[in-house]
Amino acid sequence: MSPLRAPNLEQVPIIEHGFGTRQDGHWPDSTTCTTLRQIHSDVVLEAAEAGVAGEGDALVTNRPGLFLSVRTADCVPILLVDPVNLAVAAVHAGWRGTVADILSRTLEKMAHLYKTNPADVRLALGPAILPCCFEVGPEVAERFGLVGRSYVNLIEANRRQAVASGVAEASVEALGLCTRCDSRFFSYRREGAAAGRMSSAIRIR
Repeated sequence: MSPLRAPNLEQVPIIEHGFGTRQDGHWPDSTTCTTLRQIHSDVVLEAAEAGVAGEGDALVTNRPGLFLSVRTADCVPILLVDPVNLAVAAVHAGWRGTVADILSRTLEKMAHLYKTNPADVRLALGPAILPCCFEVGPEVAERFGLVGRSYVNLIEANRRQAVASGVAEASVEALGLCTRCDSRFFSYRREGAAAGRMSSAIRIR
């Protein structure tokens, strides 16, 4: 099975991307891929070579041929491209990373390193736990401006973060697939600690 594609990123011929399912365990090839030790943070690292870049939750690069990859099993995988300055990013946004503005920090890093203008960016939010299944306790709900046990929409929270950072609403696309509901995906909520992880990745060709 091939990784899932986002239509708005498919329209950018300079990149290759995909959101993996539980059937895509060997994608992308590790010899051309940079990954992270994900820690649910707002840390953004620049990728210069294949391998583990360090601890953090987002990767950016302008190096052709190098895949940036994040792994998820309910958290939101976010892939970005700046087609003007030829830069890409991959973000792992769980609820902690979302509250910490990891997506905004990623756009700031791209602006600093590559002169990215958020208005030029195209961004896709991949399969993640949707509000139908993401019920949280009062302590977490409060971080999203909610009261008591609530259902949190991580996709919408990250979409708003992107738009607030200057990305055009029309340039943000969500696949709208719930990892908890859809058995094609690993889900920590459904499978617990035994859940695997899906890889989502992007690179400049």
